[in-house]
Amino acid sequence: MINQDKNKYNTPKYRFVVRFSNQDIVAQIVSASIAGDMVLAAAYAHELPHYGVEVGLTNYAAAYCTGLLLARRVLKALEMDEEYEGNVEATGEDFSVEPAESRRPFRALLDVGLVRTTTGNRVFGALKGALDGGLDIPHSDKRFAGYNKESKQLDPEVHRKYIYGGHVAAYMRTLEEDEPEKYQSHFSEYIMRGVDADGLEEMYKKVHAAIRADPTPKKSEKQPPKEHKRYNLKKLTYEERKAKLIERLNALNAAAGDDDEEDDD
Repeated sequence: MINQDKNKYNTPKYRFVVRFSNQDIVAQIVSASIAGDMVLAAAYAHELPHYGVEVGLTNYAAAYCTGLLLARRVLKALEMDEEYEGNVEATGEDFSVEPAESRRPFRALLDVGLVRTTTGNRVFGALKGALDGGLDIPHSDKRFAGYNKESKQLDPEVHRKYIYGGHVAAYMRTLEEDEPEKYQSHFSEYIMRGVDADGLEEMYKKVHAAIRADPTPKKSEKQPPKEHKRYNLKKLTYEERKAKLIERLNALNAAAGDDDEEDDD
């Protein structure tokens, strides 16, 4: 990331940045410059309700969707989305995009920040989404969910289960059987929106298709600001102040004239 070839003429080196908060996931394509980091494209987990995911916006499946959304968005902005479709159906197997004849794939390097890069971490879910979306990111399958350290192989079925929220569905079924009260409180948002364990996989399949159909950012409809009551006095214009001064002078003159008449009496 630091070294620059002299024949590259300040060509930017891009980073695939993934950050997590309590309620959101941020994925960005960033390049460094003297003025600071420049963001080429960004995708957020709070955009996923536009595509059909309204709950569980910070789990592994949501991280995959956010990475996929960013990949399709940046390729569409660069007019490379039709040339590099990526892995259309997520099977859990490792995927790397192959260079086409005309343009090379968009290359970026994974930036995990301060997160602990343990096997199955959500940051690698976002990485898998970006890879399936058509980005060229150097990686290894050793940190994907489902990798076995002893056999040194990735189990695609386990990884696929995480991509489609199968681990969440399994926990929902277990909790519903063992602790119904905790299930009602823990998954209250799922229950309120009619999302059950059996429908999670189909929901994420529809979300992946919707992201590929239209990855452009949606503008949220903001309500116009309400008119607040004003309790301070309205500022008078010059003409109004002049008229008010004349009115006060006339009142003072009238009062002085009344006093003179009383003294004469």
